[in-house]
Amino acid sequence: MKFDAITIGAGQANKPLSYALADLGWKVAFIERAQLGGSCINTGCTPTKSLIASAQVAHYAREGARWGIHVSEVTVNFPEVVARKNRIVQGFRDAIQKGVDRRPNIRLVQGSARFIGPHQVQVGTETFESEKIFIDTGTAPQIPSIPGLDSVPFLTNASVMDLQEVPKHLLILGGGYIGLEFGQMFRRFGSQVTVVHSGKRLLSREDEDLVAELQKILEADGLKFQLSAQTKQVENRNGEISLTIDTPRGRQTIIGSHLLVATGRKPTSADLELAKAGIATDDRGYIKTNSRMETNVPGVWALGDIKGGPAFTHISYNDYQIVYANLIEGKNQTIENRYLPYALFTDPQLGRVGITEAQARASGKKFKMGLFPMTSVSRAIEKSETLGFMKIIVDAATDRILGAGILGDEGGELVQVLGMMILANAPYTLMKGAVFIHPTMIEGFFGLMDSVKLVEP
Repeated sequence: MKFDAITIGAGQANKPLSYALADLGWKVAFIERAQLGGSCINTGCTPTKSLIASAQVAHYAREGARWGIHVSEVTVNFPEVVARKNRIVQGFRDAIQKGVDRRPNIRLVQGSARFIGPHQVQVGTETFESEKIFIDTGTAPQIPSIPGLDSVPFLTNASVMDLQEVPKHLLILGGGYIGLEFGQMFRRFGSQVTVVHSGKRLLSREDEDLVAELQKILEADGLKFQLSAQTKQVENRNGEISLTIDTPRGRQTIIGSHLLVATGRKPTSADLELAKAGIATDDRGYIKTNSRMETNVPGVWALGDIKGGPAFTHISYNDYQIVYANLIEGKNQTIENRYLPYALFTDPQLGRVGITEAQARASGKKFKMGLFPMTSVSRAIEKSETLGFMKIIVDAATDRILGAGILGDEGGELVQVLGMMILANAPYTLMKGAVFIHPTMIEGFFGLMDSVKLVEP
C-alpha cells in the first residue's frame, strides 16, 4: 500500500508532522507500536511532572509553618496520586487520538514497524511504501551489566510510576536527571532515598557551583548520595535489595526495599531492521543524520531522540519544525548553532541555556560573568523560596549572552527569557533598561545584570 508519507513513532516530532502533512492533503501512514504520544506523554514529561506536582504539595503541607500555616498530619494516598497521574496521561493520549480521528487521510497503524527495503515498511502482514519516511521511535532505559541485577525486580523510569505504594527505601542507580527528579519526588512522598552515582559529582556537564548548591539542597531534603561509587553486586535478600558498592571509603553494602535503575538511555532502533533499508547508525545504534535530519538514504529522515544528541521533547518538536520548513516551505534550516534551553525539574528547578563557565574558560576567549543570589530577589523572599542563585556568561567583546544557569524557584521559566536574548543576538545590557512587573522573580535580572564583571584569566 502506497502513501505520501510514513511516520514511524507517535512522539513529539512525528505527531505534529503527521498532522501538518495530512492537513496539506498528504496520505499518511502513522505507525505506533505502543501508546500515542511517545515517551514524553507516557513515561516521561507528563507523568513525572504530574507526580512531582503532587510531591511538592506534600512538601508544602509539611513545611507549612514557614508560611504560618500549621497542618496537624500529612498523609500521602499514593494510589490516588498515581490515579491522578494516569488521568492526566490518558487525557493527552485521548487528545492525540481525536487529532488523528479528525484527519481521515491519516491511517493509524498499531504495531511494530520493520524495514524490508529503503522505502518499504512492514507491520504485521501489511506492507507500506512511501518515498518519504520519518523515524521518531525514541529511546528506552539502558540497563547496565551488573552481577545479580537480573535476580531482583528492579524498576525503570516507566515502571516506577506504576507503583501503588511508596517505597520504604528507594535505591537509585544513577545521579542524572531521572535519578534526581525521582529521588526528590519519592523522598517527599515519604521514602528514604539513596542515590548511587559513579561520577565524582552530579551532573558533570553543568556548572560545578550550581550543582554543589543543588546537592546541598537535596541533602537538606533528606536524600543521601554515594558518589564515585561502583556497583559490584546486586542481591535479593529475603525480599529486600542489597547493593554492594566500592567507594573512596571502601566497600559498602546498602539495603533497600526498591531499586530504580536510571543509568542512561539507548536508542530503540534494533527492531526496525534498519540494515535492510541501508540506513546507517553509529556504534550505539543511533541513526546517523546530517544537520537537516536526513539519513544517508534519500527520502528517509530521523527525528527526536533516535538520532542522538540532546534528548528533550522541545528538541524533538524543533526537529519537526526544521524538517517541515525545509520539506514544505523550501527553506534551508539546520540544527547547527541551535540554542538549547532545558531544565532539571527538581525543587528548586535548575534552568540552563547556552554554555557553562567551564566551557567559556575552555574557549580561551575573554568573557564576563554575573552571579546573583535568590535571597536578594524580592519575590523569592515574599514567597519564602530563596534557595539557589542565578548565573550568566557574557561575551566580553560583544556583550552578547553566551549562557546562563538559574537554580531557583521557576528557574526553568526564567532562563528562557535569557534564551530569547540569545536568539535575538541582543546584548545583556538591553535588559538593564527593561520594565519588569513588580513583584516577579524576573526582577532579579536587574541584580544579575549589575553583577556582571570581567573574568580574570
